[in-house]
Amino acid sequence: MSRRFAKDPVVDSSLRHSVRDGVAYSVMAGAGESYFSAFAIFFKASTTQIGLLASLPPLVSSLAQLFSAWLSHHKAGRKQTIIFGAALQALIWLPLILLPVLYRDAAVVIIIACIVLYHAAGSVVIPQWSSMMGDLVPEKRRGRYFALRTRYTSVATFLSLVSAGVVLHFFQQYDLALYGFIGIFGVAAMARWVSVYHLAAMVEPQPHPPALQMPFQEHWWQQIKQSSFLRFSVFFALMQWAVAIGSPFFAVYMLRDLHFSYVEFMAISAASVAMQFLTLNGWGRVGDVFGNRLILVVTGFAIPLIPVMWLFSTNLWYLLGVQMLSGLMWAGFSLSAGNYLYDLIPPRRRVSFLSFHNVFTNLGVFIGALLGGYLGAILPKTLTAGSHQFEWHSVLFGVFLISAFARLAVALLFLPRLKEVRDVRHMTATQLIFRATRFNALSGMIYDIIAAGKRVKEDK
Repeated sequence: MSRRFAKDPVVDSSLRHSVRDGVAYSVMAGAGESYFSAFAIFFKASTTQIGLLASLPPLVSSLAQLFSAWLSHHKAGRKQTIIFGAALQALIWLPLILLPVLYRDAAVVIIIACIVLYHAAGSVVIPQWSSMMGDLVPEKRRGRYFALRTRYTSVATFLSLVSAGVVLHFFQQYDLALYGFIGIFGVAAMARWVSVYHLAAMVEPQPHPPALQMPFQEHWWQQIKQSSFLRFSVFFALMQWAVAIGSPFFAVYMLRDLHFSYVEFMAISAASVAMQFLTLNGWGRVGDVFGNRLILVVTGFAIPLIPVMWLFSTNLWYLLGVQMLSGLMWAGFSLSAGNYLYDLIPPRRRVSFLSFHNVFTNLGVFIGALLGGYLGAILPKTLTAGSHQFEWHSVLFGVFLISAFARLAVALLFLPRLKEVRDVRHMTATQLIFRATRFNALSGMIYDIIAAGKRVKEDK
């Protein structure tokens, strides 16, 4: 990691620590978070309980983010709040690992409770971290820096996810899957402590921007209504609502209905992560030069197709291809949405705006996942049309279809109204699609490795 991220050596050092923090956090996410649903299903969680597992954390996280902004304003700065939330998240791994084993009759309830607390602790970090990074990263390099950081984190997520899947598969062969979960969750806990160390090594930019501005302070709500932020935040929250109707239940579909092994489950999960890693740098460069709006439009209209494609085949190789397409689209959508937000929000109001943006988003996920769990419990497996009967391979197919139609409705309603925030070069949607489908990710990765090698030689 020899490239220079900022002219100021102190800021440059902080940005390097941020990359390492992201890598450690991603190990935790890959080896731990990726297998939360599998852990609950191991203890025989129902579809409704999986819906609760996906919906309750966002609801509590919404309140946690408001608490984070309040805490920053009244008790501590951004960095102190970030370290507090990250350390608390690392501590929660211990009861998550031990209590379900000790109290098996209540294992699913304990798992849901621990994961709710886990995500709440992580949500304390999010608005403060986003605000601090917005001040640290130079604006002109924002797209490339976050694309590079996300590429490193994607590699870490991919490798840890694959390794954890192999470990679980090995233990499963000897009917010892529980010990496999204990092992991978232990690694996840240690990785979060490494993340805490790197967060503590970062510097907080001064002066500290104002924290939470409540509606009665400085006409906060009037400013929100008059900005483009509100429209985009509502769009993003509704899209996450539509996605959450189906996304938590792909794990249930694979492990319960298709009876995939942990290695097959891991491969499906890793395909999307790998594709994100291979294409993020290309998306970042396109966003820096041609803007984020066009990427949002193209990927936003492609995302509704993903759940529909799951209905056509149960073949592992086919589903790997679907996940690779999903990774390509979500890489562009997530990166451009984050950068679009940074462009929309005034720097001194980032904590306030990001806190409420994340509240809207988490509420959308909560309602969507709760709806998906309810639909998964009541939708019929057999459809009758006149004298013809059609039987789903899984009752969850209806959930996936409803999620797809909801995504399309949100895209049609909001995407045509988005406007580019920055002055950028022009590119058509057709040109972007052509460019995206020919991202030569392997060549780009080889180029980065060769360039890094040259910089090392020059440094010597």
